[in-house]
Amino acid sequence: MGNENEFKLIDGVFSHEEAANVMTALFNYKIDYHNREDFSNHIRFNKDLSHSKIRIQELFEAKEAIKKIIEDTSSAGSNLVIKSTITISFEKPHV
Repeated sequence: MGNENEFKLIDGVFSHEEAANVMTALFNYKIDYHNREDFSNHIRFNKDLSHSKIRIQELFEAKEAIKKIIEDTSSAGSNLVIKSTITISFEKPHV
């Protein structure tokens, strides 16, 4: 196993409705995950949440941009091709 591994998360052709469902579910999960982690870290460790708040906002904005793209292209009568790859690599902790 090398230092970098890739896995297909999404790789397909979707109708506008399917694309909206898949992308909304994916982004909602990530936003919910960050919200739960933030709440837990704040309550248990009183951690600074500013980085997570920025990430949640970025995810929300990306979700809205994708929603707009899907809505804007729905009248074109074509399907949407969506590809997403997860890349995992290893990094030594900063000391």
